[in-house]
Amino acid sequence: MDFDFSDDQQQLRDAVRKWVDKGYNFERRRAIVAAGGFDRAAYGELAELGLTALTVPEQHDGMGQGAIDAMVAMEELGRGMVLEPLAHTFIASSVLSHCAPADVQATWLPRIASGEALVVLAHQERKARYRLDVCDAKAAATPTGYALTATKSIVPAGDQADAFLVPAQLDGKLALFLVERAANGVTTRGYGTQDGSRAAEVQLANAPATLVTKDGLAALELAVDTGIAATCAEAVGVMDQTVALTVDYMNQRKQFGVAIASFQALRHRVADMKMQLELARSMSYYASLKLGAPAPERRAALARAKVQLGQSMRFVGQQSVQLHGGIGVTDEYIGSHYFKKLTQLEMTFGDTLHHLGEVSARMQETAGVFA
Repeated sequence: MDFDFSDDQQQLRDAVRKWVDKGYNFERRRAIVAAGGFDRAAYGELAELGLTALTVPEQHDGMGQGAIDAMVAMEELGRGMVLEPLAHTFIASSVLSHCAPADVQATWLPRIASGEALVVLAHQERKARYRLDVCDAKAAATPTGYALTATKSIVPAGDQADAFLVPAQLDGKLALFLVERAANGVTTRGYGTQDGSRAAEVQLANAPATLVTKDGLAALELAVDTGIAATCAEAVGVMDQTVALTVDYMNQRKQFGVAIASFQALRHRVADMKMQLELARSMSYYASLKLGAPAPERRAALARAKVQLGQSMRFVGQQSVQLHGGIGVTDEYIGSHYFKKLTQLEMTFGDTLHHLGEVSARMQETAGVFA
């Protein structure tokens, strides 16, 4: 079995890395944070790179690539802590192409591929605590379709997105709908998040909606698993840069007349950081490879991956701050922003404790990664 990346994937990695290095430096990121945490022009540049079309089927003007290609792109975006929610574009592409009727696919997938439409997942509710089956949102049939009443929290770029994927109860069962932000009855309240990105509270009051699928729980599980895989890949990119930044600082910072990188105790801590990074990288690969597996196997695999990534993110982030000293938490220094990004990613799509419970609940008599 060949685990090497293909030439096309290497070229994709190089293209995204060059854009991050030249087009999304720390100064531009700080300006975007100051302006609210989302830049439509930057999202348009991602579209020009072909990233918004990456996983859209070819018959809908996409590139028809798979989870590994998305993983490669997210790793490189993680290096630059890119604020624009490309992970949600991958989520929307996956859910619509697998679950939506043909007319809905034909309407939305080409617009997603071109970057014209940003569609994000709006599923979190205050009392759900990461559980996907807890949903108070209500849907009702109308003469022209469906109407939704709901309050969804921490919706990425919620006041800037063009549409939302919203789970809601329909006739006592969870279904998934698409709601346009410009529709009547939709109100949003945007705010900045810990890592500098943008989110919003989204309220729907009898808002007109398009049915994606009546098997909403299965579609929502696919959406979240796709999001977890993207988050894992992004975290690997963030940790990679965090380790590199820490090593560079230790080679420059001097104590007692020598670089602190020469101190054996500190070198051991960096070795531990590198070990956690590589554990995270292997589980990120595992997560992306398992996205095409049957749902029970996929769900278990993604929970395992998120547990390891959560542990690695916490360790790498905290050790980086410790090895930097006071400068590691100053806003002017890029290292503090990597730490905040890792802290937020650890809680995205379920924190480590939640997924540890998911892993435990799915354990059987033969409980192992390849069981």
